[in-house]
Amino acid sequence: MTRQSRTSPAASEQSLHQVYDTALLDLDGVVYAGGEAIAYAVESLAAARADGMHLAYVTNNALRTPDAVAEHLGELGIPTEAAEVITSAQAVARLIAEQVEPASKVLVIGGEGLRVALRERGLVPVDSAEEEGLAAVVQGYGGPELPWGRFAEASYAINRGVPWYASNTDLTIPGARGIGPGNGAAVEVVRIATGAEPQVAGKPLPPMHRETVLRTGAERPLVVGDRLDTDIEGAFNGEVDSLLVLTGVTDAEQLVRAEPRHRPTYVDRDLRGLLTGQPEVEPAAEGFRCGGWTAVALNRGVLELRGDGGDPVDGLRALCAAAWTVAGDGVCTLDAAKALARLGL
Repeated sequence: MTRQSRTSPAASEQSLHQVYDTALLDLDGVVYAGGEAIAYAVESLAAARADGMHLAYVTNNALRTPDAVAEHLGELGIPTEAAEVITSAQAVARLIAEQVEPASKVLVIGGEGLRVALRERGLVPVDSAEEEGLAAVVQGYGGPELPWGRFAEASYAINRGVPWYASNTDLTIPGARGIGPGNGAAVEVVRIATGAEPQVAGKPLPPMHRETVLRTGAERPLVVGDRLDTDIEGAFNGEVDSLLVLTGVTDAEQLVRAEPRHRPTYVDRDLRGLLTGQPEVEPAAEGFRCGGWTAVALNRGVLELRGDGGDPVDGLRALCAAAWTVAGDGVCTLDAAKALARLGL
């Protein structure tokens, strides 16, 4: 399917891990949450790899280094090389290096992942806005303990005209206790203090897609993520297929109301979806049918779900087809509350 024609989740007779050569996997909300593996992730990824699929982990979280991420995945039971991890820190470091002189000083507001990525590009990370010859400010997720004073340090430099870069602008990040503020929330703090706008490298923007392609060499990639506004939009911008899993930030209602750039190629409950085909969503007499469910857009502005049930994700697929068809190039405004309640997702 082309990105212009996406009015329904796609079908696949073959298992996705057989159709695509490389899975470009988000981490937070897809593989783990709060440091713990998400259900079925470890065994699903092991099975996909054993059957020949290449795995790469593409994360907007700039806090940890690829070595640290690979070590953590190994501890969870997912053997991983550091070269298989691509971070927004790497993408933003390349972006900065292309615009400043070699060995330039860069003020870091974030964690070790940013520092390592900058050094890889021959840049010098520093901690003070008063450094002589400061060429850039870079901001990335620094964890919940990042001192408030670091935002002030960034603001001092930016208000003097130093160029500002951000690894990503995700407003939230999933964790073991729920959803917390992400780097985008911290970027907003500095934006308020400066009135400036950063250059952003992470998903869904082109610098991150370029970094991923350069580092993986994927020919038939499948983006796998939990966020519509980063993972799925990034796949849309890169014109590659995507799988949304319902283990992280995006819920069923957000998916049903997704605008075209946020509509995934496929949707499944979790990473087991890599190992299966995807059912067809078929036009029915009054709507769209998938499995034991039929979704209908009623004239009174309501999405209705009919049928004897079965897999709730099939019902969600049918609802997406009905909603996206009605919405066209916009956002579905039909009332889907009762239909979604039947699914329990």
